[in-house]
Amino acid sequence: MEITANNIMLTLAALLSLSVIVGKAGNKFGMPALLLFLGVGMIAGTDGFGIQFDSAEVAQFIGMISLSVILFSGGVDTNFKDIRPILAPGVVLATVGVFITTIVTGAFIYYMFHWLAPEFAFGWIESMLLAAIMSSTDSASVFSILNSSRTGLKQNLKPTLELESGSNDPMAYLLVIILIGILEGGNAMSAELWTDSAILLVKQLILGAVGGIVIGYATVKIINRLRVDNEFLYPVMVIACVFFTFSLTELIGGNSYLAVYIAGLVVGNCKLALKHTITTFFGGFTWLVQIIMFLSLGLLVNPHEFVNMHIIMPGVLLGIFMILIARPVAVFISLLPFKNFTFKARLYISWVGLRGAVPIIFATYALTSPGVEHARMMFNMVFFITILSLILQGTTVDRMAQWLGLKERLKEKEFNFELPDEITASMQEMEVTARLLSNGEMLKDVTLPPNTLVIMIKREGKYLVPTGNTHLFLTDKLLLISEEAKHLQSLIESF
Repeated sequence: MEITANNIMLTLAALLSLSVIVGKAGNKFGMPALLLFLGVGMIAGTDGFGIQFDSAEVAQFIGMISLSVILFSGGVDTNFKDIRPILAPGVVLATVGVFITTIVTGAFIYYMFHWLAPEFAFGWIESMLLAAIMSSTDSASVFSILNSSRTGLKQNLKPTLELESGSNDPMAYLLVIILIGILEGGNAMSAELWTDSAILLVKQLILGAVGGIVIGYATVKIINRLRVDNEFLYPVMVIACVFFTFSLTELIGGNSYLAVYIAGLVVGNCKLALKHTITTFFGGFTWLVQIIMFLSLGLLVNPHEFVNMHIIMPGVLLGIFMILIARPVAVFISLLPFKNFTFKARLYISWVGLRGAVPIIFATYALTSPGVEHARMMFNMVFFITILSLILQGTTVDRMAQWLGLKERLKEKEFNFELPDEITASMQEMEVTARLLSNGEMLKDVTLPPNTLVIMIKREGKYLVPTGNTHLFLTDKLLLISEEAKHLQSLIESF
């Protein structure tokens, strides 16, 4: 097919449409949508329909932009009140857990290849590099799979897993960059190198956190003071702030991935003008960049390269080892100081160590480095293990929670309506009970707290705007608004 602007647009439209259709169909069977997006990219690539895409640099760039949006959006959707109780264990998992995973997995890689395939045996630094590439859990996969589930998790497991996946990329990134630097320097290791690496780690984490906080608050001030007639320009400004966060933090020597996640946390937990418009836009935009990222990574791989025994056998062994040994060891050691997690909760955290786009993107750093001898094999190995992880772990996240007794039924909202941050009033839902109707069956007979109104009723799937003469029936759902949240809470507790 001739390469023209029209053909490129047609191909892109077909890939995006197919991804959405396949993702929706796969969701019915419990298949992670992100795995299916990868599959669409692989089918459309060189070994499938023949779309030529072999630029690791371009895939890396797409991944960098996509991850910045995904991490920022994940931060925006995270309520700081939810993560405050689990802040310490989440940070330890994101740092110490990643380091332990790298050490344990790296040692296994070294001895496995020397025993299984001596002709492809990695040295110690290469073994640790491959382990570091796969050491972090994938934020896109974790956010997507946990948020697609309609059930909740006990023991603050959901915010713990989201915090870990959103903040463990910096540690893995630093390990990857340091190890690649060692390989490019001819495996030269010294006390000075380890000291410089430790200083770099601390510098990146501190400057990344500071950059995220400062630019996050600056974003809030800019958005709240922005005066434009078109409300859809506000999300555009937020996107600009996301890219400012990533690039400016990189310029000062901080970790950009950590910065955009923290900036998202700041923005999501502050009062923000047109917050509903912004979050709605980012919901769709995040899915778009996820699809594009997974499609490009799927196009980059050549399936015939890893459908051979040199990849499959070590890949299966390494994947199983990471799922059943390396990840649980890292989790249980990291959480030793924290007694608020039960044994079953620790098992579940161990199981939801999903690999996804992040390890593949990190593998492209090795692919573009002249100092990494087995870079292509590493990339294929990482891709294979990512698919294995999404199949084994991604499809069983919900069932594992049920099996361990950690599922919690969420109360679904009857009214999909939120007040803008500019309005200080509070809203609450409640169901009509016999006690509520004890003084009469009309709305005017119900005694409400001061400055409290019933603004909508849901009855048999229909929504009604009530008046004082509206008859109430058992199981009617009421949407109340009040100037004081405590008034609503006392009303609900009373009835």
